[in-house]
Amino acid sequence: MSERPSLKAKLGVNVFKPDKARHINIRPGFEKDPRLKAAVVVCPAGLYSVNDRGEVELDIDGCLECGTCRIACGPEVLDWNYPNGEAGVQFRFG
Repeated sequence: MSERPSLKAKLGVNVFKPDKARHINIRPGFEKDPRLKAAVVVCPAGLYSVNDRGEVELDIDGCLECGTCRIACGPEVLDWNYPNGEAGVQFRFG
């Protein structure tokens, strides 16, 4: 029986086209907001992490545009929009 590909392997076949403007930003002053910790846990692409100062950081490279972080954190904490046309994720089902 063959092994199933890992999540990272599956995500690796998608194409991510960068946008000139960031489509997700942590609103200024909310870097330590406790609601952001939810994004660290629920983001399926693992884009959120906590730094040494206890602030949540976001690396949008590889974003799946699923909106999970927006739902988990709320609009007060994140400025979230879809990327401009021709940018963002292009799913490849390999």
